Amino acid sequence: MASAAMLVPLVLVLCTAAASAAVVEHTFKVGGTKITQLCMNSVIYTANQQLPGPTIEVTEGDTLVVHAVNDSPYPLSLHWHGVYQLRSGWNDGANKITQCPIQPSGNFTYRFNITGQEGTLWWHAHSSLLRATIYGALIIKPRNGPSGYPFPEPYEEIPILLGEWWNRNVDDVENDGYLTGLGPQISDALTINGMPGDQNRCKGSAMYEVEVEYGKTCLLRIINAAVNVELFFKVAGHTFTVVAADASYTKPYATDVIVIAPGQTVDALMNTTASPGRYYMAAHVFDSKTVAVPFDQSTATGIVKYKGVPNYAPAAMPSLPPHDDVVTAGRFYWSLTGLARPSDPGVPTTVDHNMVVTFGLDQAPCAPNQTKCSGFALVAAMNRNSFQFPDQKVSLLEALYKGVPGVYSEDFPDFPPPMQGFRKATAVEESEVQRRGGGGAAERAVQ
Repeated sequence: MASAAMLVPLVLVLCTAAASAAVVEHTFKVGGTKITQLCMNSVIYTANQQLPGPTIEVTEGDTLVVHAVNDSPYPLSLHWHGVYQLRSGWNDGANKITQCPIQPSGNFTYRFNITGQEGTLWWHAHSSLLRATIYGALIIKPRNGPSGYPFPEPYEEIPILLGEWWNRNVDDVENDGYLTGLGPQISDALTINGMPGDQNRCKGSAMYEVEVEYGKTCLLRIINAAVNVELFFKVAGHTFTVVAADASYTKPYATDVIVIAPGQTVDALMNTTASPGRYYMAAHVFDSKTVAVPFDQSTATGIVKYKGVPNYAPAAMPSLPPHDDVVTAGRFYWSLTGLARPSDPGVPTTVDHNMVVTFGLDQAPCAPNQTKCSGFALVAAMNRNSFQFPDQKVSLLEALYKGVPGVYSEDFPDFPPPMQGFRKATAVEESEVQRRGGGGAAERAVQ
């Protein structure tokens, strides 16, 4: 009887946990979408004819199911950027890493549980530069609702997705970058929620606008979906309190500028206590000048409009930091500190294995199929090892699971090689990069 009595509360706890979790299901059809952007008519590839794509909202503990239908002419996969994928690595969606791509006219169903994470993440295509137009927000709410936030409940939540736009087919941009060995050409514009705003040569360009109420607190869920660039982001007349980054809560950090790297997310509270009016939000590139090559110098804009203010009211523009303001960028990054809560697991105090990993750009001889390459190609490297996609029709995870030989090696070095002979990307002939108007990869070079 005692055992039965103990079993009853256990069953109740399990039933309560099961009841609080749900299955969230979406269908994403990836296909061509006609769009007019920067005074040009284009066909781009999107999910469900949307740019950005659909926002996914789940509660921590839910199971997410996404039926991906590939109506595009390109093999592709969908990656759930930042999700832990606990015992569900097959569903991570990294092309040729955890799965082979979904072929044109094919489909694939992703199914995984989201546990131990709260905040803002995102999803995107994981094939060539298709992620420039196939992406969207992935928002994970606390299991016990807004009371689970370690900050006061915001009045509203606003996703802000920053991106890059090319006037060309992005797959062609990727292919040309490979053929030359110099990486993709710089983008033609930056975007906020898929729109470049009004600070470009095309009059009447689409611009994102959000209406807010005076005296409220908004939670901006900021995502840098750009392919190659770090960004400064500001809203004129307003400041922020950063409360999370990459679905991890941080100690509150007050700032008037957000600095955000590609793939990163930042959650920031913004109080709408400015004089009611219209205010620009703006983003432009942060470039540390590690390598002196061109970059996209456009500014993406959107509007924060207070309720009741007419659309013709003039808007104030924020003063963005200079593109090379490493002091502001460094201050922001070094001010982000994780928020430890009583329920969080402790940090391990015993180290079992030490590694030192350096990353940056190196040079490699042009491959035979890099027909526009002159002498060498820029390659990303970790400890001077550069990733190569497997030649076989098998992903790395499948090769591991099935024991397929010759797909990957297990000899990645624990420490970088000696610096002697390390060739920095500064050896790139600057005139050649500038002539192409490119160098997106070289911008990120570090020694």
